[in-house]
Amino acid sequence: MTDPHVSPDEEPVESFGDAASEMANETEVEEEPTQAASSAPAEGEVIAQDELVVTQMALAERTADLQRLQAEFLNYKRRVERDRDLLRENATYAVLAPITEVLDTIDRAREHDELDGGFKAVAEQLERIVSGLGLTRFGAVGDAFDPTVHEALSHIGEDPDVTVTTCKVIAKAGYKIGDRVVRAAQVLVVDPASTTETEE
Repeated sequence: MTDPHVSPDEEPVESFGDAASEMANETEVEEEPTQAASSAPAEGEVIAQDELVVTQMALAERTADLQRLQAEFLNYKRRVERDRDLLRENATYAVLAPITEVLDTIDRAREHDELDGGFKAVAEQLERIVSGLGLTRFGAVGDAFDPTVHEALSHIGEDPDVTVTTCKVIAKAGYKIGDRVVRAAQVLVVDPASTTETEE
């Protein structure tokens, strides 16, 4: 039914206005997904970023593995070198320990002037060889007694000229290979004069 107060010419205008509003609303609704799609990263970019992260993690793991292997190898190399040196030292020790008795015989012969001729040449050659292998002699009269390198066979009294227990007689020389004692020097020692005697 037509409103008597509204002219026929005005009705189409109102209908057109309503239609325009509806179209504008539809346009806005349709544009929203387009804007959201443009702001979100593309699917390919997301996959690429994920692959980059995975690759970086794998690289970090491999680097840590290599560093650990390198440290283990260096430790193994040091251990092998240490063991090789120890084996060499033990072998040298095993060979030279019995020879110290021969060197004692040479010393006694030298003390009694029996070291001459061919025997003297052989003795000197043997001493040069064992010295070249690292065997060194120690122990001399007047050395302070050290239980780590000396074996005291006997105490032979006191001596006012010494301030500590001192080696007075060397029965047998001692021998070392490096810092390792092959045989302790066998000695007779004297003690310093007692306090009571000094006061008297």
